Amino acid sequence: MVKKASSFAALSGLVYSTDTGRHCPDCSQPVDACICKKNRVPEGDGIARVRRETKGRGGKTVSTVSGVPLPEDPLKELASALKKRCGCGGSLKDGVIEIQGDHVELLLEELTKRGFKAKKSGG
Repeated sequence: MVKKASSFAALSGLVYSTDTGRHCPDCSQPVDACICKKNRVPEGDGIARVRRETKGRGGKTVSTVSGVPLPEDPLKELASALKKRCGCGGSLKDGVIEIQGDHVELLLEELTKRGFKAKKSGG
């Protein structure tokens, strides 16, 4: 009689710890200290899409930049540089750069100057 290797062994791994909370399934590090997500480039077609949004923001206008093909740390640096260039505040949420105000044309110009393919998205 031959025993087959269980597929459960391949799926098992630490997912949650009472000491550190949730763990990344890929690198087995705590989610806050995950080393694989910082180096991972988001999937997409490599075109940065810039759009103006007002929905769900209390009538305030926000320019968003999504689809920038950069890992997390360089994306934070780019967001900071774009905020300085526009002279306003903003944030980085889930790989989307949010800049306060209507700065679509300025963002398109700055992204193409930095070597990214950029398109205006939406109206």
